[in-house]
Amino acid sequence: MTVRVLGNDDLGALVDVVLTNPIENLFIGSRVKAGGLDPYTLGCEVWGFERDGKLVALCHNGSNLVLANADAEAVEAFAQRIGPRSATASIMGPAEPTLALWRRLCQLWPRGWSAYRELRPDQPLMLLTNPSDVPPDPRVRVITFDDFDAYYAAAVAMYTEEVGVSPTFGGGDYRFYVQRLIRERMAFGIVEDGRVIFKADVGASTGLFAQIQGVWLAPSHRGRGLSAPAMTAVDHLLTERFRAVSLYVNSFNAPARAMYRRVGYVEIGTFATVLY
Repeated sequence: MTVRVLGNDDLGALVDVVLTNPIENLFIGSRVKAGGLDPYTLGCEVWGFERDGKLVALCHNGSNLVLANADAEAVEAFAQRIGPRSATASIMGPAEPTLALWRRLCQLWPRGWSAYRELRPDQPLMLLTNPSDVPPDPRVRVITFDDFDAYYAAAVAMYTEEVGVSPTFGGGDYRFYVQRLIRERMAFGIVEDGRVIFKADVGASTGLFAQIQGVWLAPSHRGRGLSAPAMTAVDHLLTERFRAVSLYVNSFNAPARAMYRRVGYVEIGTFATVLY
């Protein structure tokens, strides 16, 4: 059993691992689709865990630490390789291996990993399955660069509300991220009088699969029944481009979970996130 840094020669084997559960493993699939496996191009390393010479599990070792297909042996091997924490902002992914990795890192290097900011151990992973009878909001559209300032302001507000810190802290990477979403036609919203009142992004995608993130409704428009029609409109736009659409949500967000179920999502698994 070995852990090694993967390169572009390993792309075929990586895809085989990702496709064992393409919805659950979408983050790594999306990152590699966009940047390949060259650490310079991707911006971080992806490690592979091999058993009997076959690649069986993955670890994306960047600002987001993410596992794919990791059983107990793979979790232990990755934990030993990761070492003390450096610039990692979160550990995220399928709940069981994610929490097992976090706990093991805390055992091995408590000073580096135990001081987390927030633990979200139960985040239902949901897949759009049932056709919705909710009429779509016709105002929802693909965001363009003409909307950038308003969309960026809404994205910052969403992130700050959801994560608890501003994404602008420490540099301009978030601005570039929002620009990429718009350039790739992965940002959707309702713009009224120059202000974004609803937004949703595709945070991860491959050719067949998409995962929605960043869903947000302006506080001034909440409680009016606008979210379900807006989400239905986003879903219609995405199902024209992708075979499957998913998202994950915090278990404590009962209104959001109820809204997603109403527009056709069903729970198919559980994610977890540790925020630093």
